Amino acid sequence: MFGSYVAKVFSAHLIKDSMIDLSIIIVNYNVKEFLLNLFDSIRISAKDISTEIIVVDNASDDGSVEILREKFPNVKLIANKLNVGFGSANNQAMKIAVGKYFLLINPDTIVREDTFSKMIEFFEKTSQVGIAGCKVLNPDGTLQLACRRSFPGPWTSFTKVIGLSKLFPKSRAFARYNLTYLNENQTYEVDAVSGAFLMIRKDVYEKVGGFDEQFFMYGEDLDLCYRVQKSNYKVYYVHTTEIIHYKGESTKRSSIDETKVFYNAMHLFVRKHLSSSFLVESILQLAILFRKLIAFANVFKLSIISIVVDFFIFSGAVFLAEKIYANQHWTGFPAFALPWIYFVPALFQIFISAIGGAYKKNSFSILRTFFSLLYGLVFLSALTYFFKQFAFSRAVVLITYGLALAAFLLWRIALKVIFKMGLETDIRKSRTLIVASEIKAEELAAKLKSTFTRLYQVVGLIGLTRKNVGGSIGNFKILGAVDNIKKIIADEKIDKVIFSSDDLSFNQMFAVVAECQGENVEFLVAGKKSDYLVGKSAITMLDDIPLLKVQYNISSYLHRASKRSFDLVLSFLILFLVYPFIYLFQKFASEKNKFSQFILETPSVIAAKKSFVGPQESSYHGELYVGKKGLTGFWFIENLSQSDKEEMKKLDIFYAKNQNIWLDLEILGKTISKMFFRM
Repeated sequence: MFGSYVAKVFSAHLIKDSMIDLSIIIVNYNVKEFLLNLFDSIRISAKDISTEIIVVDNASDDGSVEILREKFPNVKLIANKLNVGFGSANNQAMKIAVGKYFLLINPDTIVREDTFSKMIEFFEKTSQVGIAGCKVLNPDGTLQLACRRSFPGPWTSFTKVIGLSKLFPKSRAFARYNLTYLNENQTYEVDAVSGAFLMIRKDVYEKVGGFDEQFFMYGEDLDLCYRVQKSNYKVYYVHTTEIIHYKGESTKRSSIDETKVFYNAMHLFVRKHLSSSFLVESILQLAILFRKLIAFANVFKLSIISIVVDFFIFSGAVFLAEKIYANQHWTGFPAFALPWIYFVPALFQIFISAIGGAYKKNSFSILRTFFSLLYGLVFLSALTYFFKQFAFSRAVVLITYGLALAAFLLWRIALKVIFKMGLETDIRKSRTLIVASEIKAEELAAKLKSTFTRLYQVVGLIGLTRKNVGGSIGNFKILGAVDNIKKIIADEKIDKVIFSSDDLSFNQMFAVVAECQGENVEFLVAGKKSDYLVGKSAITMLDDIPLLKVQYNISSYLHRASKRSFDLVLSFLILFLVYPFIYLFQKFASEKNKFSQFILETPSVIAAKKSFVGPQESSYHGELYVGKKGLTGFWFIENLSQSDKEEMKKLDIFYAKNQNIWLDLEILGKTISKMFFRM
């Protein structure tokens, strides 16, 4: 354990304060799992360096403080009762740090084995350097642009806000903020480096002081770099070593408005150092508004698409209804109503649909859209009784709603079926590779199989050497070794790669991540005891969560009502169109095939004893309702052993949690395909 390692360092060397090479300072806020992963990489990187580790916890409530006190008693811990911000917390640590160099590093990072030694070597050889940062990578191996920056002057701020820096990343004129026109594989002087990894000499800190605590989060690193340069020291970006930064993990666990805080910090920096002007303030305030609009549009993009498309469709339906109904007795809308008559009813319908819940954030709701149109028809028809001057033609209203109903439903169905947009869940399992030793691989695979919160399909294993390639561990085949993992990822269409931190060095992990840039695969690191995964966007806990604390779709009244309606409609269609023929056919057939058995079970669906889609054996797992027994389900379309009760249970729970009409349709489609093409 890393705690015992730290104890050995302190006891064996009996280090005096003045002899410590590096003070490693970490500000933690609710990212316990990432912090533990960082400690693993620090242990390796610091093996030949005298270090002290100071963790400042900003009032975490995820058990960070408790686990630090239990497992790492020799780490210097400052446990704040309130979140005092990034700069203030680092200042607390730097006041008690005694190393020759201070390293400020985020907890959601992983360092290479040579990171500390390379950075200290650079400081020793470059006397004028006051602050330096290394290359910072995203989890997919791409450069994190914030690791080398320019100060946000008026022109630099303008080009970033407007987006010119993204449009022209190789232009010195437009790409100054993130310096994307410079080669990331060279070392050079820059204006500023990222606070995610910032190394500073102790004597420079004592001369210029720590962070300005006016900056709560963001901007404090820019400010410190600026003051260091004003004191005749230089700031460098060092390319010879690198870290991975899982950016933004702490902010995901807080209620902080990240965009507003970021641009307010830029505004404070400009006002403090670059003599603020009305122009710069306007640019930064515009940036805050612009970024908020983009963020809102990204989160609610499906709702916005639905509203815009519905508005134009409904307006078009009014126009077409007028032309369709126009005759010698009614020649169309009067001039005083034009062009508003085409748009105002559309706005009314959009408003009614919004109230009716038709515009959902993550899906296109067919049922709510249907009922919203019915409500709209009633509302607009009733409205004409109060505004007689607009009661032009009830026939036009009926034609309009007939056209709108067809169009509204058709475009939603098309996007769901053809483009897979607006589906409430993605049932496709994540195709996963495990990179680990034999013992660890089997343990990880078992953990992944036991979790039902997310479906993983373990495609195979990657061995640490080539000697076992082609063999198997349990039910999983060893597909290759680390040195040919890129080819396997491409050939097997892999979504996720899980490393065991017990078996691979962080250098090996970095090498794989770097090699696989552009493969659109997510890399995760399994922590100690394999009870959590650290990935680019979240922590995935592999232990089963308490079943009764989860809200399942199958328990929702709306989902159960729509499922029952679907069962009845499909049952009566089968009963009148297919059932008689299958019934007669079976009278003369020697044995029943699966399709015939399926059709002949239809009366049990009408009687509400079964559903078309559901679990195979039981409607309950303990006290948890998972739906009526199904004529088909995941248990039928998935190629698994009927004796594998744990896997069956997991699939039943997954279905109950994510049940909707579109999932039922997809399962039915795969069922028919399997019956006819794999019998």
